[in-house]
Amino acid sequence: MKKYLLKINPEALSDIRDIANWYDEQKAGLGSRFQNTVIKQIDLLTEDPQIFAIRYKEIRCMLVKKFPYMIHFYINYQTFTVEILAVISTNRNPKIWQEKSAKN
Repeated sequence: MKKYLLKINPEALSDIRDIANWYDEQKAGLGSRFQNTVIKQIDLLTEDPQIFAIRYKEIRCMLVKKFPYMIHFYINYQTFTVEILAVISTNRNPKIWQEKSAKN
């Protein structure tokens, strides 16, 4: 099985960094744990990203283990690429993604 390439949008990287910084302010080391968990899960998307259902339009979501966040991503079948678009809290309104994506 061919592996997918990964592309992480700058805004998604910013999301991860901001969330990790917030967790580190709450408890030393927790931000690194969050960041490592997200990176491991994103790496899993190179194998079979299609197992995650489409949530809206063509955007799929993956829950981050042990943290209340979802990784929002898109599969480009032409380039065989998984594009990470955002990491958003599950406690926030899902329309936040629509607002973020409208800016791009």
